[in-house]
Amino acid sequence: MSAYRDEDPRLHGIKTKIRVVPHFPKSGIMFQDITTLLLDPKAFKDTIDLFVERYKGKNISVVAGIEARGFIFGPPIALAIGAKFVPLRKPKKLPGKVISQEYILEYGRDCLEMHVGAVEAGERAIVVDDLIATGGTLCAAMDLLERVGAEVVECACVIELPELKGRERLNGKPLYVLVEYLEV
Repeated sequence: MSAYRDEDPRLHGIKTKIRVVPHFPKSGIMFQDITTLLLDPKAFKDTIDLFVERYKGKNISVVAGIEARGFIFGPPIALAIGAKFVPLRKPKKLPGKVISQEYILEYGRDCLEMHVGAVEAGERAIVVDDLIATGGTLCAAMDLLERVGAEVVECACVIELPELKGRERLNGKPLYVLVEYLEV
């Protein structure tokens, strides 16, 4: 499911506030810069509101945000729907006991960690990030939550890069995105 297919008038304002930076951080990458979206209070609020409208009343108890930009969108969504926010962090960033999930990237390996006990079996969760590209990070986040017995209801991203086929890697798990970036 994608909001951009619903043609909500707020989506145009959101999309126009996302700056595309060619060849960053390396040659050939078209970086989707959401900092320009954050500078516009109306576009930022519209972004949060669209997610809140989707998840309010759906009995979601966990909003899991992926480091780092999932930390920007996740907390206001969690507060608005009455859920807890659980940060999913890079290795060695969380004190205390953690559970880890390693995943493979195009250029190597990475890992996400979550505090032991942050999420309990049977809780309903959404995973929030700014962007889905290849889907590796979202898959690792879902695996981490499901290993502790949570039900991942959906993944939510502001931007999708459909040419990288990340949606296909989610094994049928629903993905909700606000805007799609197609390279021309």
